[in-house]
Amino acid sequence: MSNKVYITNQQKAVKIPSGMRILIRRSCNAVLEYEKFPGSAEISVTFVDNKSIQELNCHYRGKDMPTDVLSFPLGQDGVYDKNEDTGALMLGDIVISMEKAMEQAELYGHALQREVAFLTVHSMLHLLGYDHEAGGLEAVRMREKEEAVLVQLGLPRTVSYTADEN
Repeated sequence: MSNKVYITNQQKAVKIPSGMRILIRRSCNAVLEYEKFPGSAEISVTFVDNKSIQELNCHYRGKDMPTDVLSFPLGQDGVYDKNEDTGALMLGDIVISMEKAMEQAELYGHALQREVAFLTVHSMLHLLGYDHEAGGLEAVRMREKEEAVLVQLGLPRTVSYTADEN
């Protein structure tokens, strides 16, 4: 069984570097492998601008400001709907503000690709039921998992991933 990651670009503010879609698929697959997810999964990833993510953040979370990533899990307590055509479990949607990702990459001094990989891994963990909002041990566990997956991808905190720029 294989996983399916649907990627849509609904923004024009940031040019999507070559290799970004492959990196997102690798990030999603790495989380599923790390978590020993049974079977195959479907995930939707959408690139938006700050205005669009601010509208979503306000509507769904009551926070009238742009954020870097939003997760919309379709499952609860490890139970997911199944795509009857493919047999894959539908995990949910990831929405990434490419403008915010670019700002944060510059702020933290690493490549846009590393930032988007981090946001994808972070959001995938949310789709699998992890939550850091309350802080404490759950937040620490989530951060440890994020870093472990990023290391597995060859993207530790001290290294930036850059695709060949041809």
